[in-house]
Amino acid sequence: MRGTIKTAAAFTVVALLAAACGSNTSKAGGGSSNSPSTSATGLKACMVTDTGGIDDRSFNSSSWQGVQEAQAADPSQIAAYPTGIKYLQSTTQSNYVPNINAFVGDKCGMIVTVGYLMGPATETAAKAHPSQHFGIVDYNYTPVLKNVDGLLFDTVQDAFLGGYLAAGMTKTGKVATFGGEDFPTVTIYMDGFWDGVQYYNSQHHKSVKVLGWDEQTQKGAFTGDFTNQTKGETLTGTFLTEGADIIFPVAGNVGLGAAKAVQDADSQGDNANMEWVDTDGCVSAPQYCKYFITSVEKGIQTAVKNAILTSVKGTFAGGNYIGTLANGGVTLAPYHDFASKVPAALQSELATIKTGIENGTIKTPTKSPV
Repeated sequence: MRGTIKTAAAFTVVALLAAACGSNTSKAGGGSSNSPSTSATGLKACMVTDTGGIDDRSFNSSSWQGVQEAQAADPSQIAAYPTGIKYLQSTTQSNYVPNINAFVGDKCGMIVTVGYLMGPATETAAKAHPSQHFGIVDYNYTPVLKNVDGLLFDTVQDAFLGGYLAAGMTKTGKVATFGGEDFPTVTIYMDGFWDGVQYYNSQHHKSVKVLGWDEQTQKGAFTGDFTNQTKGETLTGTFLTEGADIIFPVAGNVGLGAAKAVQDADSQGDNANMEWVDTDGCVSAPQYCKYFITSVEKGIQTAVKNAILTSVKGTFAGGNYIGTLANGGVTLAPYHDFASKVPAALQSELATIKTGIENGTIKTPTKSPV
């Protein structure tokens, strides 16, 4: 993805969230005086998921965690449902509109939709119901919609660090990345990873190769969905056969198939590892933690939590929030089992690069999403 992320709807796991959408982080766009729907027991928050499922170990599960954290932070105000919060799952894209409409009819104070593919459906509903608060993960609107809180993440920044780290850790001189589907919110990760490897090469006069993606041509490997783990296992097996020893899947649950292939390679005596995406893999997929050098994370749960709480507090503003390295919206996870394996010099270089990206002295070739 080069340039602004365009409107569109994606990875939507329908989940009901308790609260209204707003963010106490900086926004691009105007405010809204609209009041969210309420009940005698507080605000309702509703979440609509992508087809990857509520437990995708990625952006759906992170969004739901944000809803739960919002409820824990202000349970007296987020208790309109018997359990305080609720979600609806989308099994196909045809579920997006009816799921959103079901929450509008249920007078949810805040409706959070998850993923790039849900952009159009969320926009239509927001324009039809201007007093309804919405939030959407991994999407933005230009011009902004005053009743929609767009939550985006400049993942090219932390993926750049992930690529640099992979290039510094490879033993074969080859690393690989692949996506679930060819969406801007997927390829921005792959762009950053590719860019980070090239930067390492320029700094160390190396020639580490990236299999599965070329940032310059925007061509690469995709499994076609975010659920079929067998596809991830097969594709990763191909990369390992071609000599890659570090894999970076940007594919939700498909990445578990990649982890299985890495595990199988390790059991056969081949040195292979990987980096997880969106969440800390050692938390979301602990059975594979020993193979995760790090995870390229985005702070979805915090962004969703803050959006809901500002709606609860009556400070919902709408517009677009962008998570960056500087504001903590994107980051590399701890090294966990690799804490003693990542050389101190490489860790120092990564810290320097992170500071450079934050203050603008190091430019990522791929443009940010705004």
